[in-house]
Amino acid sequence: MKKIITLFALSLLSLKSIYAQTKISGKVTDQKKITIPGANIFVKDSYDGASTSPDGSFSFVANDTGEVTLVTSFIGYETIEKKIKLNGKEVTYNPVLKEAFNELKVVTISAGTIEASDEKRTTVLKPLDIVTTAGGLGDINGALKTLPGAQQVGESAELFVRGGTGAETKTIIDGMVVNNPFYSANPDIASRGRFSPFIFKGTVFSTGGYSAQYGQAMSSVLALETNDLPDRTSSTVALSTVGVGVGHNHLWKEKQMSAGFDLNYTNLTPYFSLVKQAPDYTLSPQFSGGSLNFRKKTSPSGIIKFYGYFNLSNFGFKTQSIDSTNGYKNLFELGNTNIYTNLTYKERLGEKWLLNIGASYSTNLDKINLSFDTIRSQSDLSQGRIVISRGIGKLSIIRFGGEYQYSFDGFNIKGVGHNYFSNSNYFFKSNTNVYDNYSAEFIEADIFLSRSLVLRLGGRGEYSTLMNKYVVAPRSSVSYKLGESSTLSIAYGQFYQKPERTFLLSPQIPGYNKATHYIANIQRVDDYHTLRLEVYYKQYDNLTLYEADSTRSNLGHGYAQGLDLFWRDKKTLKGVDYWVSYTYLDTKRLYLYYPKEVTPPFAATHTATLVFKKFFEKLNLSTGFTYSYASGRPYNDPNNTEFMANRTIDYNTLGLNCAYLRQIKKCFAVLAFAVTNVIGNDQVFGYRYSYDLQRSQAITPPAKRFFFVGLFLSFGQDRSKEVINNNN
Repeated sequence: MKKIITLFALSLLSLKSIYAQTKISGKVTDQKKITIPGANIFVKDSYDGASTSPDGSFSFVANDTGEVTLVTSFIGYETIEKKIKLNGKEVTYNPVLKEAFNELKVVTISAGTIEASDEKRTTVLKPLDIVTTAGGLGDINGALKTLPGAQQVGESAELFVRGGTGAETKTIIDGMVVNNPFYSANPDIASRGRFSPFIFKGTVFSTGGYSAQYGQAMSSVLALETNDLPDRTSSTVALSTVGVGVGHNHLWKEKQMSAGFDLNYTNLTPYFSLVKQAPDYTLSPQFSGGSLNFRKKTSPSGIIKFYGYFNLSNFGFKTQSIDSTNGYKNLFELGNTNIYTNLTYKERLGEKWLLNIGASYSTNLDKINLSFDTIRSQSDLSQGRIVISRGIGKLSIIRFGGEYQYSFDGFNIKGVGHNYFSNSNYFFKSNTNVYDNYSAEFIEADIFLSRSLVLRLGGRGEYSTLMNKYVVAPRSSVSYKLGESSTLSIAYGQFYQKPERTFLLSPQIPGYNKATHYIANIQRVDDYHTLRLEVYYKQYDNLTLYEADSTRSNLGHGYAQGLDLFWRDKKTLKGVDYWVSYTYLDTKRLYLYYPKEVTPPFAATHTATLVFKKFFEKLNLSTGFTYSYASGRPYNDPNNTEFMANRTIDYNTLGLNCAYLRQIKKCFAVLAFAVTNVIGNDQVFGYRYSYDLQRSQAITPPAKRFFFVGLFLSFGQDRSKEVINNNN
């Protein structure tokens, strides 16, 4: 009897199981109604499911009953979960998958900005790219001059971008403004940037339309981000024709903290004894300095970083006075002290919030001795900054924060004047100090409307006690992904800036200068190629203008418009990396002492650069050249009745470099050689004229060429793989 009952129960269970089975079928498509083959669809927490066929269809039987969760997934799309009821009746389900926001493929803001930091975005220049670019001599700004938008202004180290002056470009380190990013020098002799490219992990060169996080730069922003913790403890030694240097970075065993330093000394006396210079140097340039860094992980996502830099420099020379007919030479001697410090803290607060706090202090002191005058110029800047970011959804984000800057500018001059009525000399002294409290707040949101469309909206408010005016600067950008590698972007923004420092020291201080940017670009980027085309228009308003009675006003104006083209190829030729950039610039402005709207002397209509690098892996040899061209720039000949009507000769220069790399046990050695202007082309940047207008003097480099030979030793760090990977 028991056997009969057992068989009967099993039969009922079998019938129930058959009755409970539910057939589920349908078709999986995307938002464009395109079928998706290979998608997975299954009942959650069970083994029932199937994969879609080539036409996107599926069909399977589910053994569960009641309410269940049906899961549909496919790589590159958002997973869908839907609750349904199973009661034995056939279920038809046609899920529509949305493309997932993948940070590696999602569209990014690109109008006016060249990213060189985030490997997930447009990588243009890495630190190794900078030091291996011929003609740049390892200088960040020298390498950036090979990119579109930058002008070839050989008599200044500053970055002149898209019709803007060098003062219209600001350098930012970890969010903090660098007041004096270049070594102090004679106004007509270019100097280098102060910072090594290897201390930075990220470089963003914005030629316009930049983020609302930054201000006080009408044309361009160079934003640099310092390295985090190093991979290992290492030491470096540098020996060259111009100086020596040592450095050490120590990483604690727990890999949660590091500290390091570097010291360097440069003396150009031996070099100048071999390579003749145009100025008659009474004291060859000498530089001594160094830096300190400290890194401490506070959590898996938090880090404290400190970077401090100091430098002492001095030089002196005499040049033939253009106003003298008896061989008199003018004296120029400069001593400089520069200190820059930067302390930042970054921490993630929960899953959605990110906090960035920073503080910085810098001071720059120039002591200048002229033939009859002594000038003391000091510039101090203290600043604090906070940025709070919150993630919204998958990738959208909102950023808001503020900054405060307290600045001091002092100018003291002692000199000898001449009283022509009594035919006697007299001493005079002038002292001017200017203080300013500058504050700003900003808000900005990156809104991803889809995987292919992102909108950036933001604004910035700024107030200066010196200007005694509050201004609001709206910013916006939009980017649309045309395909897997192509993006179309447009940007708009207003940018305010205090007048240049020399105007702040005058009794009558003009108000804010203003520029409005309109930018559109299209770019195509893959692992080995970058193609970028950008057009822009920039309207200048409220520029500083000298009136007829020598008073200063904000009635100046101008414009800049043009086209930038960039092409980089790292694949077509084996072991070869090259890029080509071209800039067309049409710009005019009415400002300073200009009697009418004209093209300023720092602007060339056509600028082009070809950078070529070849790495011979078997020989461990890296070679390259850079050719740069710029059409003649305007200059004013006071003997010509038409203002700024003359043009200099075209600018041409060819730079070469090569480096031999060798791993010797635990030491990585690089023997480097570089030379600028190999062909020895004449380069004229403008002209000076005597008071009586009878004589003129060309502004030229102090020497036609610069030669460099250096040996760099790195202990504990092997860069050979980095070099190979960078050239393949």
